[in-house]
Amino acid sequence: MSNGMKNFFHRYHIPHAHLSSPFGDDWFAQKAEMFARFFGTPTFLIIQTIIVGIWMALNFFGIFHFDEYPFILLNLAFSLQAAYAAPLILLAQTRQADRDKAHSEADAQHREDLARASDERQILAVTQTALILEMLEKNNVLTEKVKSLSENLAELTKEVHEAIVKSQE
Repeated sequence: MSNGMKNFFHRYHIPHAHLSSPFGDDWFAQKAEMFARFFGTPTFLIIQTIIVGIWMALNFFGIFHFDEYPFILLNLAFSLQAAYAAPLILLAQTRQADRDKAHSEADAQHREDLARASDERQILAVTQTALILEMLEKNNVLTEKVKSLSENLAELTKEVHEAIVKSQE
């Protein structure tokens, strides 16, 4: 993680660190979320399909007789799995929603800070532009005064020169 990203995280996400899921952030909640996330993976679906296929084949072909057709025990296992899977999935979704909300609030704060900084830069630019225009106006006034003084000096020099030339004649 770059320093910029670390600073962003610390500045905008740490204030939300106190937020926790209504289900808690303890060992059980973390394991439940991990298990619920595993339910949606292809690995889980493939493993479950293989186990069900083996279960049915062993019972159908008479290798074992612990759950004969219509596979009542298998249906019970699926019902039990569903009874636990649904709350675990809801728990994982709630925890993710809490994280998303905290990140969204931090991102909104970041956007507000960027907008505020942009406004401040805009005000500073307007202020500096006004100062530059004022300084240019003062420069024009000074340039006009220098021009006037230079013209007066040239006129005085010409008069002194003429006076000296007349006095020497």
